[in-house]
Amino acid sequence: MMGFAELLAAISKAARDVTRPELLWHALWPPLVAVLLWGVVAFSVWSQALAVAASIVPQLPWSGWEWISHWAAVFLALAAFAIASYMTALLLVAVIALPRMLDIVARRDYPDLGRHGENVFWGSLGTTLGAAAVFLVGGLLTLPLLLIPGVVLVLPFVWTTWLNQRTFRFDALADHATRAELTQIIQTRRAQFYAAAAVSALTAGIPLVQLLAPAFTALLFVHLGLAALRRQRREQGIEL
Repeated sequence: MMGFAELLAAISKAARDVTRPELLWHALWPPLVAVLLWGVVAFSVWSQALAVAASIVPQLPWSGWEWISHWAAVFLALAAFAIASYMTALLLVAVIALPRMLDIVARRDYPDLGRHGENVFWGSLGTTLGAAAVFLVGGLLTLPLLLIPGVVLVLPFVWTTWLNQRTFRFDALADHATRAELTQIIQTRRAQFYAAAAVSALTAGIPLVQLLAPAFTALLFVHLGLAALRRQRREQGIEL
């Protein structure tokens, strides 16, 4: 029950913080840049993207039903650009926006927590790029499965949950935790991190709210991770 209470507290704090004036700009610009970037790419290569998607869609043998294959190809092309947009927004949040948001949140809510991170920037960049590569390749390879009825409700959620926890469990703690502390927290709180990732993945499917989903995810993991680090140090008698 304590783990569930901690998760609820982190969700509440992340929802509060994501709309604070000093954090809102850092929450908004990454998804806006990602949508603009991939919108331009989609406009420029739409015909080619649609042709590739059409080659994946099974052709129906019945005359007069070609429109189903056409709109299935349109759906797959849009889904591919949506995957790329979300991944780009998450990458921008994790590498560029999160350090600034982390500074603001840590000074206000965790001023007593010492920073003992090692190789923070390169570790964060490597973790984020690795997770993004798996997400992008895996998402594109499993794209045809979205044509199976019901899969569209499950597969994006599963991939987004995995990406969220894989990226932000490290980034939220890397600045404050030592390598040993980071490893211990990830091992002991794996289920809690997956639950947080699942909650944040749900927000990525809500229209308009999804613009703030990457930043909300980052802030959720910051509060969950730093609170866990504070508790762990206190239990071990380590000076905060």
